[in-house]
Amino acid sequence: MSAVVPRRVAVLDVGKTNVKLVVVDAIEGGEMWTRAAPNRVRAEGPYPHADVDAIDAFLLDALVDAAAAVGVDAVSITAHGATGALVGTGGLALPVLDYEHDGPDAVADDYARVRPAFEETFSPRLPGGLNLGAQLFWQAAAFPDAFARASAFLTYPQYWAWRLTGVAATEATSLGCHTDLWAPGRSAFSSLVGRMGWGGLMAPVRSAFDVLGPLRPELAARVGVGGTVPVCCGLHDSNASLLPHLQGRGGPQTIVSTGTWVVAFAVGGALDRLDAARDMLANVDAHGRPVPSARFMGGREFDRLTEGRAEAPDAACVASVLRRGVMAWPSFAPGSGPFPGAAGRWSTDPAGLSAPERTAAASLYAALMTATCLDLLGAAGSITIEGPFARNALYREALARLSGHTVLASSGATGTSSGAAGLFANPARTEAVLTPLFDGRDLSSATFADYASRWRECAGY
Repeated sequence: MSAVVPRRVAVLDVGKTNVKLVVVDAIEGGEMWTRAAPNRVRAEGPYPHADVDAIDAFLLDALVDAAAAVGVDAVSITAHGATGALVGTGGLALPVLDYEHDGPDAVADDYARVRPAFEETFSPRLPGGLNLGAQLFWQAAAFPDAFARASAFLTYPQYWAWRLTGVAATEATSLGCHTDLWAPGRSAFSSLVGRMGWGGLMAPVRSAFDVLGPLRPELAARVGVGGTVPVCCGLHDSNASLLPHLQGRGGPQTIVSTGTWVVAFAVGGALDRLDAARDMLANVDAHGRPVPSARFMGGREFDRLTEGRAEAPDAACVASVLRRGVMAWPSFAPGSGPFPGAAGRWSTDPAGLSAPERTAAASLYAALMTATCLDLLGAAGSITIEGPFARNALYREALARLSGHTVLASSGATGTSSGAAGLFANPARTEAVLTPLFDGRDLSSATFADYASRWRECAGY
């Protein structure tokens, strides 16, 4: 940790859907500057993979402009999970696999014979490349020569730290995100790593809070920053959202991190409630502690349900959707979430619905799925929503009615950015506010209760 706390922390936030650079005031909190771009998957080559060159170009251009506009004192990194990089001499030994690719399923039976038990890793078996151990197993089998050329494996935030500093690392929040590679109870690599002979491949485990090194001199010169700019090891994005809420607050609480994925963290919850068959797992927080969690691909499903044309419904629209029982049932991201084997369907032909009606149904769907996750976790205490769904009034109010708990919404645009910036200091708690009622009459009525009851029945819960 740097002796002098940097104030203007540029956070590279690599989400599954978008990549951002946000300059955060790490002392007072708040975002000083931001830029975003789509994060596209490249289809050519041996398999679908992250466009790391495009992200790198975005990052450097954004750093140049941010440094000129507000200044940059330090760099921190957060990125989505289920992703890592095999590096060798001169760069990547293999492209960074897109975790939605189904290639690893081809060796699923062989992988099942070597992966550790859920009780060791608290990592459920997931499809495609969602288990990072399955990715490595498939890459080793399908591309043995390239795999053999790899000198180190880096978790994804640390891959970007390596590109900025030249220092290789892995880190517990990304290793603890349903990878099969980490044993949270021992804070060590799982038995899979030894069984496969990957111990020498894994880059050293470093704390999320560690400064790996300064920005490489040639990059600092290009960006236009003088002196030494420290680069933090970084952490998994949902855990970045969680981090500010772990500071100075005791007792159980629930944090719902939203984005492409909706991840519910039951801080103070019990690990023995976790059900591997329902996409429940133990995440690992920035301090290395396991946190019972459940998740679903809520942002992706919301976009599919609204066809990417979300339009806020008014009270009359919501009342009509409730009265007519217009609803969507899980799951529109097969293989994940609390209903992994279900095929998503509508109660009516969605082509006949207006954009606000689809948005109302999608918001209610997301709230009901979140409430299911919280119920399965036995989540207690207040509920704080981070990320895009914090700005969805219908989602917030429905979740409050469904859960019976106080629901708060973080006012910052990206909880991930403030959490990642806080690695250089005590994370500034993003102001959380009580949610205003969307329409208390509609969501406290018997109509809403009947709607929720029917949804649960049809969803099989």
